[in-house]
Amino acid sequence: MHNQDFLTPPRRSADGLQRDASRAHEGLDSHDGYLRWLRPPVRESWQRSLGHHTDPDKAVPQLVFSGSDLEEYRRAHPLAAVMPVIRQLLVRPGLDSGLLVAVGDGLGRLLWVEGDDELRRTAEGMLFVPGTDWSEQSIGTSAPGTALASGRSIQIAGAEHFSRQVHSWSCTAVPVRDPDTGVVLGVVDITGRDEAVAEHTLALVEATVAAAESHLRVERLQNAAGASSGTVHRTAHRSALRSAPRSAARPALRQDSLQILGRDLAVVNVGGRAASLSIRHSELLTLLALHPEGLSADQLSVMVYPESASVSTVRAEMLRLRNLLGKHSDGVPGPALVPQSRPYRLPHGLVIDARQVLGYLERGAYRLALGLYRGPVLPRSQAPAITALRSEVSTVLREAMLSDAGPETLLGYLSLEEARHDVEAWSLALRLMPLRSPRRAAVVAHLERLEHELG
Repeated sequence: MHNQDFLTPPRRSADGLQRDASRAHEGLDSHDGYLRWLRPPVRESWQRSLGHHTDPDKAVPQLVFSGSDLEEYRRAHPLAAVMPVIRQLLVRPGLDSGLLVAVGDGLGRLLWVEGDDELRRTAEGMLFVPGTDWSEQSIGTSAPGTALASGRSIQIAGAEHFSRQVHSWSCTAVPVRDPDTGVVLGVVDITGRDEAVAEHTLALVEATVAAAESHLRVERLQNAAGASSGTVHRTAHRSALRSAPRSAARPALRQDSLQILGRDLAVVNVGGRAASLSIRHSELLTLLALHPEGLSADQLSVMVYPESASVSTVRAEMLRLRNLLGKHSDGVPGPALVPQSRPYRLPHGLVIDARQVLGYLERGAYRLALGLYRGPVLPRSQAPAITALRSEVSTVLREAMLSDAGPETLLGYLSLEEARHDVEAWSLALRLMPLRSPRRAAVVAHLERLEHELG
């Protein structure tokens, strides 16, 4: 379930870990190999954090959402559907134990922080509040951000935090994954004093996350069964939704999405229902999803067609796309995904896998980015704007792998078809691998084949 390296290694006591972490902080300015004092997962996190911050004292979480914007985002987020489970299993039992329970999205923004009232007021001093960004890019090493960057459960105690303002706190965090796709939806965190990193605390959080994922899977199955019932039932359900107050609406169980990585044809998911699009419709929907402000027919013509095309051609394709999406959205819960016109724009946002990869890379979450990356963007497309996006995603991914990724992540990148003949990447992997690594021979053999093939 969890790797011992991500917990407290048995060879070092909790006090010893704190002394070692404090030495690491003292050595930040002396370049004396300070990272050797840290546990391996904490060391990797500090290395990522130093790519975003040169001074731990300046690593401060940023406020991203507040007021109605926060409420609207929380209401639409898939994790809203599992908050009753989290409150039942974590928040209520922890009210008298001096612990806080935080739930964040996949980018590290805290959406809910609940628990002991006095501790919540104290935590406000370090901006551990809903709406703030606790990713590694924002605050450096912390349990929520590091769990998301690594894709694994982790406990961070006291001075192991990169930012010194968090040294009086400890925390345990576990990523929450989509039960259908495995993509990380967010993170559940327990924050407090020493009790927050007890071994039983990790087991409790992992059990809660497992229950939340199971609940989400059941909700989706029930939702799909309800959506497939008769026309009379759907009509009555829509009428009830229209008449119900907004606050009573069910939270979204998933976010509508568009998959364009490693696929010749895009797949759009609306309300849990997937549909494959033609190459032209894949291009058009991708561009509309990337430009929520909307695009004119003239703009789409330039961005989609390698050679000039008439505006009437674009309008005809958009009409067909609107009809297709209208039929696809019929009967699914939530608003229909039918593009509006003048300019052409989508009625609500789509989560695009390519943009998710870029977001993970920007935040140093290389494992998550690589896990989501299934190949180049719409590889058959010749549309100028799609070609540019394909180049951007592939280039940023490669640069991240070559500049900051560890040996394990780099080897994962080398398994991609586009990295097969990348001599520079394979050579770097060989330099980074331990001399006694059993996989070293395979890397050497591959480099020899490349030398022979490429002369």
